[in-house]
Amino acid sequence: MSEIIEQAEIDLIKTSVNEIVNSIPPDVMLVAASKTRTAEEVQAAIDAGIKIIGYNYVQEAEKIFQIIGNQVQWHLIGHLQKNKVKKAVKIFNMIETIDSVELAEKVDKECRLNNKIMPVLIEINSGEESNKTGVFPEDVDRLIFQIKDLPNIRIKGLMTMGPRFGDPENSRPYFKTTKKVFDRFKDQNIPNVEMRYLSMGMSNSYPIAIKEGANIVRIGTKLFGTRCKI
Repeated sequence: MSEIIEQAEIDLIKTSVNEIVNSIPPDVMLVAASKTRTAEEVQAAIDAGIKIIGYNYVQEAEKIFQIIGNQVQWHLIGHLQKNKVKKAVKIFNMIETIDSVELAEKVDKECRLNNKIMPVLIEINSGEESNKTGVFPEDVDRLIFQIKDLPNIRIKGLMTMGPRFGDPENSRPYFKTTKKVFDRFKDQNIPNVEMRYLSMGMSNSYPIAIKEGANIVRIGTKLFGTRCKI
């Protein structure tokens, strides 16, 4: 491991994990958003009970994965570049950010080569922000029906980031928008499409996301403390 963290930092992470786990319903999955965190920090979170590690970037996850390994599940929670698909398929147990036919097809192809079935979530650009990844809510149907029969991926739900706000209450309409799409597909019983997971909410907004139906929350700063620089 590259750096040694103080026992006080480990204790703080442990306390934060316990507080968050005790504050969320038992059926809500907690993803530790570990962008820029050291392997020691990640291991401390795992030792405290974290079962899912989330990374935004494949190359960063790869470095930590070489140290941590398969102690936990790994979720990709950032945009997946097409040239990183091969590595991503080998590391992650779920890709939360599928937003195009081309990306889904590449993931499917690599999974086929690795004899793997990949659970995926469709990333919704709920704020319809032109500078953000994700599919707009009105385009979700087309994407899902174009990729639902790919043999080596399984559509398991939706994910959204939503616009960033200082006041987390302002995120509520975007969570509601995504939940409406989620419920609409859940009611359709489409073959190969299981609306099981709704991933919404981060450190400042996860309580509201849970109230609006999220059963996966992605928490970083509130778990690890202020992000370190790399």
